Formats: sequence, C-alpha cells, structure tokens
Amino acid sequence: MKITDFKLYQVPPRWLFLKIETDEGISGWGEPIVEGRAYTVEACVTELMDYMIGEDPRHIEDHFQVLYRGGFYRGGPILMSAISGIEQALWDIKGKYYNMPVYEMLGGAARHDIQVYSWIGGDRPQDVGAAAKEKADAGFTAIKMNGTEEMNYIDSYSKVDAAISRVAAIREAVGDDFGIGIDFHGRVHKAMAKILVKELEPYRPMFIEEPVLAENLEAFQAVANHTTIPIAAGERNYTRWGFKQMLTDGVVDIIQPDLSHAGGILESKKIATMAETFDVAVAPHAPLGPINLAASLQLDACTPNCIIQEQSLGIHYNQGSDLLDYLENPDLFKYANGSVKIPEGVGLGVEIDEARVIEAAKTGHRWKNPVWRNKDGTFAEW
Repeated sequence: MKITDFKLYQVPPRWLFLKIETDEGISGWGEPIVEGRAYTVEACVTELMDYMIGEDPRHIEDHFQVLYRGGFYRGGPILMSAISGIEQALWDIKGKYYNMPVYEMLGGAARHDIQVYSWIGGDRPQDVGAAAKEKADAGFTAIKMNGTEEMNYIDSYSKVDAAISRVAAIREAVGDDFGIGIDFHGRVHKAMAKILVKELEPYRPMFIEEPVLAENLEAFQAVANHTTIPIAAGERNYTRWGFKQMLTDGVVDIIQPDLSHAGGILESKKIATMAETFDVAVAPHAPLGPINLAASLQLDACTPNCIIQEQSLGIHYNQGSDLLDYLENPDLFKYANGSVKIPEGVGLGVEIDEARVIEAAKTGHRWKNPVWRNKDGTFAEW
C-alpha cells in the first residue's frame, strides 16, 4: 500500500483537517493545527508530505523518526502539529486496513468509557455558577473554566477575590462531588499564583492548570510548594523530550499532551507511559475538532493513567460550527453520566462528512488569538 495524495481543508471555527489517500482506496483523516496559525501549519504539512508520497502508510514509527529528525531542526508547535496530524491520518488508514480501532494496535482497551469535562465561562469568565449548574443538569460531572483574566506580575487583590468568588459560586451551585478544573492559561505570574492557589484550597478544585507558564518550571515548583491542589500542564509541550524535565522535577500531578500538538497518538502514548512511571495522571488537551478528539479517545482507551478527557462541544471558540457538525456519526461523542464510551469503529472511529468539509473550506477561517494588555499598556498573557 502506498500514499498517493493528500488534501488540506481549513474549516470554521478554527480547525485544519488533513485527508491522506492511498492506492488501495483507503483514506485517513488527521487534524494538524496550531490555534491561530492554520496557514503556517498547512505549509508545513505540505512540505512534509513531499516525503510521504509513495511511502507505505503503515510504517508509522519510521515515518515519525524521519519527519521529526530528518530536517535537523526539531520540535516546536508548528512542526510537531504538522507531524501530529499526519500521524493521526496514518493510524486511521492502518486501522481501516486491519479492520480494527487504533487502540487495539496499541495494547487493547483498558477501559470501556472515560469521564469528560465541559468548558464554561469564556476567556473572561462570568456567570459561571449558573453555567456550571446547567452543565451538571445536562449530565456532566466536571467542568473547566479560565480562572482569571489578564494579571500583572504583582496585581490587585480584587482580581484574586473575583477569581475566588467565581469558584465559590460554582461549588455552591453544583455541590461537593462535582469536578472543577481551573485553567490559569499561563496568565498568572509566580507571586500572584502562590496567592491564588492558597485561597482556592477550601473549594477543592479537581486541578489547577498552567498556574504559570510551562517553560518556567522553577516557578511551577514554587507554586507546588504552596498548595495541595493537583497541578496540571502540558498543552504547550511537544514530544516526550518536552515532558521529560517536567516529570523528573516532580512539579505536576496531571500532564495534558494535545494529540494535535505533542506528536500524535503513538508519541502521546509514550509520554503517558513515561508519566505512569512517575505516578502522574494524563488528561489529554482537546479544545479542537472531532478528529483531535477521536484520536484522544484512542489514547484514553488503552492508557490506564488517563483520568478525564477534555472536549469542545459548546466551547466559546466554536462560533458558527461545533464539534459534531462535520461528522456522519455524531453518536461517536454521545455523552452519558458525564462520560463517553470508547469508540468501536475502525481506525480513529470517526466518519467525516467530506462534502460538508469541502463546502465549509470555501469559507475557511482567519481565527487569531486575542492580544491582551495590562492597564499600563504592557503585553499580557492570553
């Protein structure tokens, strides 16, 4: 079997889909995307596919080695996201060829379903108590929210109080056994993060995410020394080498590789296995499209230390198009009792409505990350 062609589709709200075709009529889908850099990743995929045309798509490990190491310069969000989408599509082809789900080729199922959480509150969270209650009434057992808006190195305690009051409102609305993930999105600096985590402890969050920027591991250690709340990070880490120091430093309790950024399904499996040796849980990052989520569920299926799965249904970024809009089998992501069943279909298990994708790609998107500034005009992390 040989790869013969590929197609790339930029579709709203902010996604990039890849279809790889073979001479045996089997095709596979992947989602190579960096949010806000779709055109850049598209160019990278196109360059990498120069090598892939004519190759056997089943040789996934070797293709990863060549695409990652063969260009001499390695890593980073653009290259790794391009490789991730290609790798997902190769697994989709391989699973269809052998008539089995991807997770069956990675050791088989270790579970029958996995808990999912839903986003509330937007980039600048508000009315989160009512929103959390709405999600609980819809059957979810956990939510995630942005913890705060922009915050300077040293900032007002009123921002701290506002963040705490929002979490308190959620806990009051949904009770003690409901999971609350609080994403600081790297917006907070060390001094303010230490204050926030201490103030949040009485509300028993499920985890706090990126309390400081992931590259500041020494600041992670300072925050970890100030709290018993589990700390999560990893959406901006790439390959097992990008997670190695975070794990050896012991500064996180949950890692969050994104299967469209970290290197794909097999690389994320390797990362998760590394984490298991450090007694660290995995919660794949997935605020993207349906192919990314389908790939994530393949990892969840065969990875015992995966504990919960992010998903983007109804997320504030999905304006005009949502998670299920490009699927012929939307029941794949049917949530019940706060969980989703592990897919049973072949490959990634996702059936893409290609006609809908082609039509949507005529519109495309120009989604960009917002640029935030502090009151004094200095740049603020989004």
